Amino acid sequence: MIGELYEHALAGRARPEIEHADGSRRLLPVDGWLRESPGDKSILDRCQGPTLDIGSGPGRLTVALAERGIPALGIDITPYAVDMARSSGALVMLRDVFDRVPGTGRWGTVLLADGNIGIGGDPAALLRRVAELLAPQGKALVEIGAPGTPLRSEQVRLCHDGQASPWFPWAYVGTDHIFDVARSAGLGDVRIWTVDGRWFASIGSAPLFYSEREVVSLLRDAYDPLRS
Repeated sequence: MIGELYEHALAGRARPEIEHADGSRRLLPVDGWLRESPGDKSILDRCQGPTLDIGSGPGRLTVALAERGIPALGIDITPYAVDMARSSGALVMLRDVFDRVPGTGRWGTVLLADGNIGIGGDPAALLRRVAELLAPQGKALVEIGAPGTPLRSEQVRLCHDGQASPWFPWAYVGTDHIFDVARSAGLGDVRIWTVDGRWFASIGSAPLFYSEREVVSLLRDAYDPLRS
């Protein structure tokens, strides 16, 4: 969907901007996706049990989880990002979150970091999908906007040096609206925290306990599609 400009940004060959529907632009914050960012530890510390990283990109969080001994799978729709993540040692699949995802209904934690609550332009629909992916007592860890960020959905695209990607839907959710969005998705128990200028929400948090057999079974399902 994002295409070549995103891949060129990951490779360091371009510095594209995000163009909004009103014509305003801002730099795509790709640097923070390529290496550990302030605040990452805070969200990683809250991951419990097998963790699904949605929109994993080049895989910095998926790799960090594996290094902590937490079973983790990343999914992303960009082939170059998936290749980068795999080269770093992450278990990652080329997969849209709304397609078949291994371990549906058994993930202890689902991550939506780096603004990925905006995927698809409909945060409630995305969280409903997350609810399907989570184990009964699982939780979603979602990066959100600061207080005062309006709830909105729009068409955006990437631009650089006279080139532009196709328009695609994206959404923004701030701390003031995450409670209502979570409720409309059938999730609850929203807890918000902030660190290093970033804001996060834990949704549906509860203690989780997995046997070794359950973890092996879940990750075996994740590996199988990679063999096809």
